[in-house]
Amino acid sequence: MANNLFNRYIWLVDTISRAKQITYDELNEQWQRNESLNPKGESLALRTFHNHRMAIEELFDINIECNPHNGYRYYIENADDLKRNDLRTWLINTFAVNNLIHESYHLKQRILFEYIPSGQQFLTPIIAAMRDSRTITFTYQRFSQSTPTTLEAEPWCVKVCRQRWYMLAGGLAYPQPRIYALDRIIDLETTDHRFTLPPDFDAEAYFRHSFGIVVNEKYLPETVKLKVYDERVCYLRTLPLHQSQTETESGDNYAVFNYFLSPTNDFQHKLLSIGESVEVLEPLWLRHEICRAARKTVQRNK
Repeated sequence: MANNLFNRYIWLVDTISRAKQITYDELNEQWQRNESLNPKGESLALRTFHNHRMAIEELFDINIECNPHNGYRYYIENADDLKRNDLRTWLINTFAVNNLIHESYHLKQRILFEYIPSGQQFLTPIIAAMRDSRTITFTYQRFSQSTPTTLEAEPWCVKVCRQRWYMLAGGLAYPQPRIYALDRIIDLETTDHRFTLPPDFDAEAYFRHSFGIVVNEKYLPETVKLKVYDERVCYLRTLPLHQSQTETESGDNYAVFNYFLSPTNDFQHKLLSIGESVEVLEPLWLRHEICRAARKTVQRNK
């Protein structure tokens, strides 16, 4: 019952958000057509709708307001805040898509997803440990080591990046926080030991200048200027390489993009994967490094 209510809340937020503004009658009509959450096609009672509105505000801090001057249409009051909140947006989008798939179950063979190998097994206990401020002990197998290591650590945050879940953990084993890929964890247990998250820790700020999950003090944030050619320009306009991306110049078959980030190895690997469609203009050391790596690739493939 609780899960069904939660899905109804998500459906309401998603439906109103996509419509921008919608009347109660229009909302009720869509609800009656929802075979997944409302298989009997029942009406959404006005009182129930207002109860859901209050629950949504309490759970998600999302206010559904009514505009009486435009046909009593309902809308998301803090829509811009909703878009800026990555976790809240991810939750709503995930559940909204899940509801839609259940509603269109006969299309299951035509809806394909990327596989995330490290997802559920350890993600749930790690998040629970974060919530309860408890340390975890886990056995970890690095690619660079022949034997696994068991350690106790403080889970500070989790982040998904390129089909893998990662945990940033600090405290006990090392003086600085470290990144661990969940798909390299062999086993994990929550301890009775409590920890206090550093008061100045900000997960978003910690990764702000990273291309992915690598934070390396060797690479300080700096301005990177790329000249991108042909169709790759459109790809980067619609899916930026980094949140700091700005377009500063464009021509018939090229555009120049600026970034402020740490050009770590994973960022360099990404540039190499783009190949001949990208040219590094600045900084000069990065241009030379990409050229060196490209020459090495050519030599190996001769």
